[in-house]
Amino acid sequence: MKLLLASQSPRRKELLSGLGFDFEVVSISCDEILPEGIAIDHAAAYLSKLKAGTFRNLTLDEVLLTADTVVAFDNTILGKPADEEEAWAMISQLSGRSHTVYTGITVKTPEKSITMTDAAEVELDTISKEEADYYIRNYRPFDKAGSYGIQEWLGMAKIRKITGSFYTIMGLPTHLVYKILKEI
Repeated sequence: MKLLLASQSPRRKELLSGLGFDFEVVSISCDEILPEGIAIDHAAAYLSKLKAGTFRNLTLDEVLLTADTVVAFDNTILGKPADEEEAWAMISQLSGRSHTVYTGITVKTPEKSITMTDAAEVELDTISKEEADYYIRNYRPFDKAGSYGIQEWLGMAKIRKITGSFYTIMGLPTHLVYKILKEI
């Protein structure tokens, strides 16, 4: 079996490698546009499945893994910030409050496709403007849903409580990935 990871995320590469799987990183180009009215808890799975569906036909010995993470706060999806101002606005919204992180995965073979989602709740301490500015300036969270990475300074310094998988928040629900890949 040849495992293909369709993600440029260094975190996903690190986590999949940590599970003990050998894999090749591949690129997928698709417009990640959610349909109007999609339920927030279905968005990450939808995007993961969309990515898998745009990849070329797999050969019999290939397995494709795609993933997508969304941060939900107050019935709104917080995507990746376009700039410092948007990053600051997102971090300000999350400061001192709880939010949900959903990561959807799709494992696809030529015969079948399995899509699952895992969710985790994150409670943050209050984040001052100076702390948010420090984080944005030093960690440049423009490739991260919700404008932060749990494994970086903001996660280490400001997460008060997590309910669910740390790795789901990091971008790959490793327990689900391992279970599905072992079954295949």
